[in-house]
Amino acid sequence: MSVSIDVSDLAADGYLFAPSPLAELGSALHLLVEPAHHAQQAGWITASTTQIDPDLMDRVITADYLWRTSRSDMLLPARPKQTLVEELDVLDELDDETWVHTALMTSSCGVVPLREDLGSPLTDDTARRIARERAAARGSRQLDFVDYVLTDPQTARSWLRRLLEDCATGFFNTAWRTVAGRLGVDARHKRDLLARHGLQRTLAAISPAVTLSASGGHIVVDKLQDRTTSSAGTGLTFMPSAFSHPHLLVVHAPGRQPVINYPMLTTPSEPSLSVATVQDRLHALDHPVRLRLLRSIARGPQTTAQLADVWLLTPPEVSRHLAILKKAGVITSTRTGRYVSYELDLPANARLGTDLIQALLR
Repeated sequence: MSVSIDVSDLAADGYLFAPSPLAELGSALHLLVEPAHHAQQAGWITASTTQIDPDLMDRVITADYLWRTSRSDMLLPARPKQTLVEELDVLDELDDETWVHTALMTSSCGVVPLREDLGSPLTDDTARRIARERAAARGSRQLDFVDYVLTDPQTARSWLRRLLEDCATGFFNTAWRTVAGRLGVDARHKRDLLARHGLQRTLAAISPAVTLSASGGHIVVDKLQDRTTSSAGTGLTFMPSAFSHPHLLVVHAPGRQPVINYPMLTTPSEPSLSVATVQDRLHALDHPVRLRLLRSIARGPQTTAQLADVWLLTPPEVSRHLAILKKAGVITSTRTGRYVSYELDLPANARLGTDLIQALLR
């Protein structure tokens, strides 16, 4: 599963690397309303929550349809500006139909499938119904907010801009001054990598989950969805973030410039597994015979013959199950003479829960 971006016709100057204050504010708001997903930012979340005015926090929760479960595309600008005010001014220039569409019909997180045939919820009855159903599934307050946007978009737009401006003065400006320099350095580093070493090396530095296809014509982002988009005629924007980990956001809405918002990690971390690898490991464990074999292997190295004898199975049957477990990385093997013994890969299995959660949240 992946989001594939066609870059076959994209020249080097079509790649834009730049931080976005609006995108970083969106990530910060997500942290405040979903703190359980972000252990690495627990200190910032705690400090900020205790300082935010209760009325402001209540307004943040009122509009959390835009940044809780999924991130609104409007918070991920394809052409980042230097200041939040400039980026909000760009949003103000959008007509109501486009503004509502980018606000409510999210593509970046892939929480629900994006319908490419839908127009703006202001004019498309099907899009309107889907937007309201998604909001209703999250709660009555979220539905009230979406209905507010749909029935009075002009007032809702002014209300939201004021909220984002108040968030800036209330807590975000301080955070932005702390991270903006590092984000700018990261963006320049990626731009230099592209110029000197090419796209493949640049993508490797961005995230293990972002790779170049064998043909070199597509950027493939490892996500729990299957989507395709193209950079033709628009370009492609990479935006580093200090607050978005573990989320790797990809804007792939039809007709829009693709955007990849990636977490800039300040400390080394273990590489996250691909969705396919996590699926393989879950499949390998989803069988009673393989679990019985693992029960024995977990207590010490075992050969095929030993496992067959303990569980009253034939050696070929044990071998088939062991091959699946080994291919998935659940066990390892060691040959001593003509004997092959199997051991449990403890680090890999200890991380399985974490790997699954990261794949779901990516």
